Amino acid sequence: MAMGGGRQKIASMVPHLVKTLRKQPPSPTTTNHTLPSLRRTFSLYDQINLIDAVPDDQLRFQGYSDTGFTINGTIYEGSLLIVENKIMTWAPKKFSDITPQSLSIFQVVRPVPEILILGCGRNIFPVDPELRRFIRSTGMKLEAVDSRNASSTYNILNEEGRHVAAALLPYGVES
Repeated sequence: MAMGGGRQKIASMVPHLVKTLRKQPPSPTTTNHTLPSLRRTFSLYDQINLIDAVPDDQLRFQGYSDTGFTINGTIYEGSLLIVENKIMTWAPKKFSDITPQSLSIFQVVRPVPEILILGCGRNIFPVDPELRRFIRSTGMKLEAVDSRNASSTYNILNEEGRHVAAALLPYGVES
C-alpha cells in the first residue's frame, strides 16, 4: 500500500510541475539544438561525399566511373576488394565471376567483417544461393546493391566505425 500511495502523491504533483515549467523561460542550453547528421538528412542514393571529416587511416569513396573508383584522392581502375581499410584489386570482371572462391579471403581474415557490401555494377542481380551460403558461413551479412550505392554505404558504415568489407565491380559493368 505504501508504494501505491507514493505513486498517487507523485501523480498529484505532475500538474503543478507542468504549470511551473510553462512559466519559466527556456534556459539558454535548451535553445541550442544539435544539427542532424548529414548521413540521416540525405539519402544514400543522392551522393557519395556525405562526410567531410574522415580520419586519415580510413578509406573514403569520393567518386566512381564506369571503369573504376576514386578513393582518398586516388583513382583505381577495375574491380576492387576492400578489407580492413585496405584496397586490393579483385579478379571478377562481371557479376557471374563472383564465386565463393573469389571471396575466399574471408575464410582467413580476422576479425571477420560484420557485413560485406557487394557492388554488382550498374544493376542489382540476384545472388546465387551457394554464394549466399558461403558468405553466411563466414559470419558476415550480405548487402548486394549497385556499385554506386555500395560505395556510399561503405563510406557511412566505415565512418561509423563498423567492421565492413566491400567487393565492387565498376559501375559500368552491366552483366
